[in-house]
Amino acid sequence: MQFKQGANVFTSDGEKVGEIEQVVIDPKTDEVTHVVVEKGFLLTVDKVVPISLIGPATEDRVTLRENAGDLEALPDFEEKHYVMLDEDRLKEAYERGHPRPLHWYPPVRMSWWHSGGYLGYTGFFGYPAPPYVLKTERNIPEGTVALKEGAKVISRDDEHVGDVEAVLTDPDEDRATHLVISQGLLLKERKLVPTSWVSAVMSDEVHLAVGSRLIEGLQEYEPKD
Repeated sequence: MQFKQGANVFTSDGEKVGEIEQVVIDPKTDEVTHVVVEKGFLLTVDKVVPISLIGPATEDRVTLRENAGDLEALPDFEEKHYVMLDEDRLKEAYERGHPRPLHWYPPVRMSWWHSGGYLGYTGFFGYPAPPYVLKTERNIPEGTVALKEGAKVISRDDEHVGDVEAVLTDPDEDRATHLVISQGLLLKERKLVPTSWVSAVMSDEVHLAVGSRLIEGLQEYEPKD
């Protein structure tokens, strides 16, 4: 199977759901656990879709299985909530160079008009300071990475050898076997890189254990129809 950002995602009866935005992969095992489907069409927010709900997948089209169920009930890719900072953590943030806030709009139902600052919290250096910060969490398994299309591929000799265009998987084991990387700006020459050559994976970078000459010597990748 192939997962490429921008590939259209359809239900089993042919209704378009959205498009693939990211592929969730476990760097230790190369297992592809989920894909992130971008909001639009049937979805109001980006959703995390387990690989078990995905049927046939080609370069341009991904089809969900009949048992996919209510897609809105799937976990949101990102959830945002407010987390209270204790005074020591807040002071540490300022000492690291974060700007002192001049204005703070607290969460709903949080009073701001009490004397002595917001909820009596005056902050440092005489400026009102928020005791809360907005935190974003991703609903993907611990230890996995949501790999973006366009993530830079860096060789062992620290050369930018291309960008991730797609992830190829073994359909029997749901494990990534190769990365399709593109090179160049106008005329893209695609290469097929085995995941066994990958040493580290981040959302926006993939590091290889092989040098740039080996990548450059690979034949151009031409997908079969």
